[in-house]
Amino acid sequence: MTAIPRAGAFTPRAFPEALPEAETNPGSMQPYALTLDRFIDHAARWHGAAEVVTGGEGKRARIGYAALRERANLLSGAFAALGLRAGDHLATLAWNSQAHMECWFGAMGSGIVCHTLNPRLAAAHLAGMIHQARNRVLAVSPGLGALVDELVARCPTIEHVIVLDEPGVDAPLPVAGGVRVWRLDDLIAAHGAPTRWGGFDENAPAGLCFTSGTTGAPKGVTYTHRSNYLHTVHTLATDVIGISARDVVLVGVPMFHANGWGFAFAGPATGATLVMPGRNQDGASLARLIVDEGVTVAAGVATLWLGLVDHLERTGGDVPSLRRVLLGGAPVPQALMDRLEQRLGVVVQTSWGMTELSPVGTITPANAADRRADRSGRPPLGVDLRLVDEEGVALPEQRDGEGRLQVRGASAVERYFGHDTVSTDAEGWFDTGDLARIDADGTLSITGRAKDLIKSGGEWINPGEIEAIVGALPEVALVAVVGRIHEKWGERPVLIVEQRQGSALSDEQLLGALRGRVAGWWLPDEIVRVDAMPLAQTGKIDKMRLRRDVARGAATLQG
Repeated sequence: MTAIPRAGAFTPRAFPEALPEAETNPGSMQPYALTLDRFIDHAARWHGAAEVVTGGEGKRARIGYAALRERANLLSGAFAALGLRAGDHLATLAWNSQAHMECWFGAMGSGIVCHTLNPRLAAAHLAGMIHQARNRVLAVSPGLGALVDELVARCPTIEHVIVLDEPGVDAPLPVAGGVRVWRLDDLIAAHGAPTRWGGFDENAPAGLCFTSGTTGAPKGVTYTHRSNYLHTVHTLATDVIGISARDVVLVGVPMFHANGWGFAFAGPATGATLVMPGRNQDGASLARLIVDEGVTVAAGVATLWLGLVDHLERTGGDVPSLRRVLLGGAPVPQALMDRLEQRLGVVVQTSWGMTELSPVGTITPANAADRRADRSGRPPLGVDLRLVDEEGVALPEQRDGEGRLQVRGASAVERYFGHDTVSTDAEGWFDTGDLARIDADGTLSITGRAKDLIKSGGEWINPGEIEAIVGALPEVALVAVVGRIHEKWGERPVLIVEQRQGSALSDEQLLGALRGRVAGWWLPDEIVRVDAMPLAQTGKIDKMRLRRDVARGAATLQG
């Protein structure tokens, strides 16, 4: 009887002593380009009935991923009929909507680069971006006719304007100076055609987004298919954004701001329902959407959720389905974070990121034991951080010290659009311009912007530290500190405060919160109160404007 070998026993005669050279190929995996059409293809096949919901003026539109994929694919054929080819740039000037998503995938699926533009910017500002990208086709939300007409007059490259659908909005079409104007449905009916997606290199450009310009001239960041694909996969981890097919996500961050934080890709990738608020982002509209659609996760800048809380406190309403709020764009006062968690009954996840990072750099896990407004969380897989000194030399101890923050990774910029030189050092590190600390547990805290530092008497004052202390006061809604030129000291700090409605704080109370916590010579020389803090187009506090106004004697601030 032949003995049965025990499990795992090695039988030498089972393998030849030497394989012929032709048979020594190590094997391989299938080539599978990481292109963004994969996300909507996946959603259409496996989550075809999951919806994208668009809010509007008393109406809503809804579509399943399968139907959205079909329309986007036909739109690729229509773009080709208008003369767009792989590598060309499609400009979108639009709010968050189903139609905007169709443009994203219709363009990117066929290799066209989607260039998102911010409707809140001035025409001269937008025209400069259009000139750089050589946009020939411009897709716009309805109701932007006057802005579109001005852009067409300034930008001779524009040949076609596509007016997107938005529920409840039936605005007149732009005149557009003789340029061909299409309604989206008419364009699809006339020229829509099934189109083969993909088939190009995963390193091909997919999107173009210009920085907000709040600290200098805007610069274009080109996202590749590969970078956006990896960014999406990395952010879907449980301790990062971590959405699933069970979630209903309110995308309050505009698709034109920092790549829309990647939600237009993350939704289809997981089968999550996406709720797009369109142009209406006031507190009442957001509350209706959250309640009616059963929103579980919401993302956007802090000022958006401040409006929601104000509305709920006025009306006594509630948003029982909402579990998490993701904050980004700018640091938030502790008092605002506490208010959001207590009034909404949610977990607030603070984060830090940049347009240059696609944009997620760090995020606080929802189950973190220590979630504070001044902590921005840890980086996801694919993002590497380090702190350096003023000379760019890495700090010998990376934990519990302050330095300039640098980053590198698969979704980080290497070279700005149209620039000849790279924006990284010899080791591939990108200088973010932020000052930061990394705690012992690896949590990042942004302590200020290098450009925001105030030099007084040859010594540095960090506005971020003052803002964090004053912003923790429950009576304070928003706070900013900027420098004013001083004849003797070079610069001196000015504190600007927006108080919560019905609250009142004296100068002495504000300064008293700082005494003993910062050096005496850091105390602001002047305190200015404003009815509403000036915000940039992305919802961040507009420090450039504040500096200008303070330099002019605060003529445009309400004291």
